[in-house]
Amino acid sequence: MKSLLALLLLSPLVAAPAAAAHPGSPPESGYVAFENGPGRFPVVGAPIVVSADDYSGVIRVADDLQSDIQKVTGVRPAVSHGTTPAGRDPIIVGTIGKSPLVDSIVARGRLDVSSIRGKWETTVEQVVDNPLPGVRRAFVIAGSDQRGSIYGAYDLSKNIGVSPWYFWDDVPAAHHAALYVTPGRHTQGTPAVKYRGFFINDENPATGEWAPGYFGPGKAPGYPGGLNAAYYAKVFETMLRLKANYLWPAVWGRAFAEDDPLNHATATLYGVVMGTSHEAPMMRGIEEWNRHAVNGTDPYGGNGQWSFVHNADALKAYWRDGAQRMADQDIEGVITLGMRGNGDTGLPDGDGIGLMSNIIDTQRQILKDTGLIDRPQVQTLYKEVQRYWDEGYRPPDDVTVVFCDDNWGNMRRLPQADDLKRSGGFGMYYHFDYVGAGRNYKWADTANLTNTWEQLHRAYASGVNRLWMANVGDLKNEEVPTQFFLDYAWNPNAIPLNGLGDWLTAYAKESFGPALAPAVAGLLGDYARLQSRRKPELLNRRITVDPSKDLSTDPTAVINDDQGNPFSLTAYREMDRVTAEWQSLAARAAYLRQRIPAAWQDAFYELAYYEIKDTALIYALRQAEFTNIEYAGQGRAATNALADRAERLFAQDQAMSDYYNNSLAGGKWANWQTQPKIGYGDVERYGPNAPWQQPELNNVALPDEIYPHLQRITVPSAAAMGVALDGGDAVKLPAFSPWQSQPAQYIEVYNKGTTAFNYRISAAQPWVHVTPSSGRVTDQIRATVSVDWRFAPRGTSTVPITVTGAGNTVTVQAPISNPTLKPSGFLEADGYVAMEADHYSSKTGDWQLLPGIGRTGNGLTPSSGSLSYTMTLTTTGPVKVSAYLSPRNNVYPTSGLHYAVSIDGETPQVVDIIHATGSDDGTMNNQWARNTSDNINVTTTVHQVDRPGRHTLTFWMVDPTVIVQRLVVQTAPLPYSYLGPPESRRAA
Repeated sequence: MKSLLALLLLSPLVAAPAAAAHPGSPPESGYVAFENGPGRFPVVGAPIVVSADDYSGVIRVADDLQSDIQKVTGVRPAVSHGTTPAGRDPIIVGTIGKSPLVDSIVARGRLDVSSIRGKWETTVEQVVDNPLPGVRRAFVIAGSDQRGSIYGAYDLSKNIGVSPWYFWDDVPAAHHAALYVTPGRHTQGTPAVKYRGFFINDENPATGEWAPGYFGPGKAPGYPGGLNAAYYAKVFETMLRLKANYLWPAVWGRAFAEDDPLNHATATLYGVVMGTSHEAPMMRGIEEWNRHAVNGTDPYGGNGQWSFVHNADALKAYWRDGAQRMADQDIEGVITLGMRGNGDTGLPDGDGIGLMSNIIDTQRQILKDTGLIDRPQVQTLYKEVQRYWDEGYRPPDDVTVVFCDDNWGNMRRLPQADDLKRSGGFGMYYHFDYVGAGRNYKWADTANLTNTWEQLHRAYASGVNRLWMANVGDLKNEEVPTQFFLDYAWNPNAIPLNGLGDWLTAYAKESFGPALAPAVAGLLGDYARLQSRRKPELLNRRITVDPSKDLSTDPTAVINDDQGNPFSLTAYREMDRVTAEWQSLAARAAYLRQRIPAAWQDAFYELAYYEIKDTALIYALRQAEFTNIEYAGQGRAATNALADRAERLFAQDQAMSDYYNNSLAGGKWANWQTQPKIGYGDVERYGPNAPWQQPELNNVALPDEIYPHLQRITVPSAAAMGVALDGGDAVKLPAFSPWQSQPAQYIEVYNKGTTAFNYRISAAQPWVHVTPSSGRVTDQIRATVSVDWRFAPRGTSTVPITVTGAGNTVTVQAPISNPTLKPSGFLEADGYVAMEADHYSSKTGDWQLLPGIGRTGNGLTPSSGSLSYTMTLTTTGPVKVSAYLSPRNNVYPTSGLHYAVSIDGETPQVVDIIHATGSDDGTMNNQWARNTSDNINVTTTVHQVDRPGRHTLTFWMVDPTVIVQRLVVQTAPLPYSYLGPPESRRAA
């Protein structure tokens, strides 16, 4: 069976690429050197020896190690199953208690394994002198169990320079003619989290279109889109290279056990632990039911309903078959207990605790009957299932309780001290990909590593250490968060908060070498910071609140405009600024791409360039698109040119997808880049699910389109002048102040016809300057307005500015504020004071800095104390203070999530951000979707300021899980903007 499986799995795969010249000086990595030295063990020429009595996964991994050494050195080592070639110093791979070779070395006293014997997935790697009779020296990789040995072999592969992503991202191995293992005792340690894995999910269209073409169709009759054993072999290999051990297989119309009869056997061959998702109990994928329960019948004599109330006997038989299959095939697995509705929904039979208890008791009896009751079991508290826990239901003590995030990276519940007595412990299910409310995000990596670190750290510190599962979508395109998740699960202490940059550099080094790693890591870090502001799929949705409704109780208070720009075209030049950031990042990526050696070009395209460049194109497209729509409403002559630009940018996006699908890596990724990301929300095109679901018809993704639609107008020949102002007001510019931090104010003069005209702009005061103040308008011009503060009068005033052209005159107003106050701290200008959270004047207690977690900067989370900010206000009366917080949920069994805020010596106002925003992570209501989609929770309090001058704003800790990003004091009405106003100037 083992040899047959190996033959079947290898047949559709491309040949291993030859080693390539490394992009930079060769590094010495871990315990591998590239030059000889005292006591070093030469890898090149060393045969690989593994016992034929060892686990199948260990025997198989020896072949991967053989291939990896050949990739790097060009020399293919021999592999021997039990016999050590005479006169050769071998690499010996084996499992303690399973490999006679390793056991003999231990028995001879040549290798001490006392520190790892009996441990979970632990390895020792050591150069051993005289390990066996007739063997002078050997490099021994000894595992405490099967996966310990496998991880040890792959650790050597990693150290010699084989990327774990070599297949999924076409990363070549750098050539080294010589490899040496340095002397000493090496180990990766014992994993902190026992079961660590990922969920292949939401896999249409990318995997669904690509995999059957590359690996061949599924083997189940009538289901050619199934994923076969050749596909899963590459998934399993990548898992093990990343030190994962646990998989939930793909479920969108797919049934792991049926799509290829060899799928489970392949998992066993590789040594992988199998599981099923939260909606699929008893080791059976939900499609195993759906495919056969049709027309009111099912294979078990029932009525076909997925209902324990109305079809219990059939479900029991169905579950028993799954358990018996696990027992008969000796499948290593984690068994999902409980039940949800078919199609990722709540139970159709009601949500009573008694019903759920009965279901789990029934499943446990089946496990007893089939001899599986001692196998690991989980209840995953996903979505509505958490309610059972919150209302007091506790599964049997040995069952692992898996807490979940809200699908957007915010944990919903964590165990308390009393809960930790459970022998089954606790697990976590986390998302880097999602399909559902408020909108799918599945095209590209959008994870912020600081945000991820904070949630993983909090979960682990709370005792969640038995099982970690991440939804990684198609796996490919989620490389950074997937590897980070698994590395952190293995050893949280190795990745402290201040080590995130080091981790990202090490990640980049694995694929691009030490010379390029810092630059690649810099790109990926900035990409994640910008991309996490808002999912790219949401770049045509503006979310606002109806002020006439109570947001805390009324879901209809949330207004989703799926033809709206979330960023402002007019306030603070917001759309210009964010688009420019993306263009700058894309330019850096293009520059670095020129330095990437030819052999690494595909890998750079897949791991960095594509997601950066194409996102930059999408932002530029959205800028052109929404500007086009606004211009059409104003009748601007430039309207159609913006439509042309948007279409050119869309064509570039499509060209990048076409290159990905047809040329990249020699056409390897045919049909991969077919995921829509631009055309969401078009109800007329694809129906009522359009606000959240990807563009699709009959469950098949549609080609992407620009939505909302571009507009074209007929432009008359006669010249006609229009005037538009910075800030979007019809007659008044944003207020001018020597303290302002916002970009310089401007006036746009535009043509509504095709005939050019002359214009002139003149201010009523000589100390107000306009540049350029005159000229000729073909389509439009933008003139900057500034104030010479040496001559402007103190106090407030208003200066008229007259714009003339094409026989028309328009007068606009320039409000001037030249404060007489002595500046101190942050300075009010244009109706606000904005402060980034970590720019406090003083603090008490303990606050942890979370670098880059905010949409505009860093964040702070407390364990005690307060933050104080000195500011100078020029106005008095009521002011609003808005706190911009990460959209966290309350993970503890208390009510709400609170902070407090005060100005000067007033009594602090306590705010419950859950109640104030109406967010419900259980029902995932509109208010919750607003917070997660905007990636912020903004709450506002009103305070009375009795005098102008210096004041102190204080932000007080109430609950420790709050993360504050920024604070904005509003002294006048502010225009809409997504990020809020730019940070205020600060007096020295």
